[in-house]
Amino acid sequence: MTNLLETIQSGRQSKPPRVLLYGVEGIGKSTFGSEAPKPIFIQAEDGLDEIECDRFPLATKFDDVIAALKTLVNEKHDYESVVIDSLDWLERLVWDKLCQQYAVESIEKVDGGYARGYMHALSLWREVLDLLNVLRSRGMVIVLIAHSKVERFEDPESSPYDRYSPRLHKHAAALVKEWCDAVLFATRKMRTQSEDGGFNRKRTIAHAIGKDGGERVVRAYGSPSCVAKNRYGIAEELPLSWSAFVNALTNNSPATQSQGN
Repeated sequence: MTNLLETIQSGRQSKPPRVLLYGVEGIGKSTFGSEAPKPIFIQAEDGLDEIECDRFPLATKFDDVIAALKTLVNEKHDYESVVIDSLDWLERLVWDKLCQQYAVESIEKVDGGYARGYMHALSLWREVLDLLNVLRSRGMVIVLIAHSKVERFEDPESSPYDRYSPRLHKHAAALVKEWCDAVLFATRKMRTQSEDGGFNRKRTIAHAIGKDGGERVVRAYGSPSCVAKNRYGIAEELPLSWSAFVNALTNNSPATQSQGN
């Protein structure tokens, strides 16, 4: 019988990051993924034509995504990162597969309805994450890309407010966010200013900070305005680039912090 005490692990174990980057259309999410080390894209939506990257053919069904992941697991290759672009389009493929299995037209009607379809979808999401875990165990960086949505958050400690979150169903979003080491929100630097709107009313105007409609940044920490997190101790706003993210990882590593002390 195995002595469990002999299996105990200790100390920090550095592994490739699992990153979810989400934000509005056109902010540069796919470009961020293309900057990861030797990336291969699994594209669930069309839109990579203007980006220099290696990619599998556009996935039109869930099995295409699984086949691409299994190819990376089973075949020899030199890729160091896998990028799924995007999760919200992949979710449509997940729902389509369930609708085919249950011979219904809507995820709402899967297995008789009552939100059972969304729960069944989690098993397909776990199939994707299990394959990504295998690739990560072999040294591959994982980058997941998603669009953003504005959701109403019922905060038990304050009044409800709106915030940005990944454009996924809440069950899938919770599973993916928990699995990832970093959930990053891509946005632009803005400042707001109150102006006279006439008739004794005030209006709030947003002004971009920086060129090209505002400097592109990522937030790696949660706030009332967005869902974000990281397990690396990153507490500052970063430029929207892979190199800036990697530099933040290095600067927040225990070894670097001990040297700084």
